[in-house]
Amino acid sequence: MIQIRPVSDLRKKFPEIERSVNKGQPIYLTKNGYGAMVVLSLEKYAELTDDIELKLDIADCTAAASDVRYTHEEVFSRLKEGCRG
Repeated sequence: MIQIRPVSDLRKKFPEIERSVNKGQPIYLTKNGYGAMVVLSLEKYAELTDDIELKLDIADCTAAASDVRYTHEEVFSRLKEGCRG
């Protein structure tokens, strides 16, 4: 179940929020009734970002080993083609 709480709960009810986050549940925080941020456990955050960071590291190594450079138009065109199948 999605948990949406006011950002003030982060200070007032930190142990409760921490327990939920450590169970793998993100907590959506609002400020003045509008979405402000999401709190995640470090493990959940790593699940979301590790693959991207690995691919960026591979791209850095590939770029360092080659003089070939692409424009942003070429990169996004290839990405769009890949998405279309």
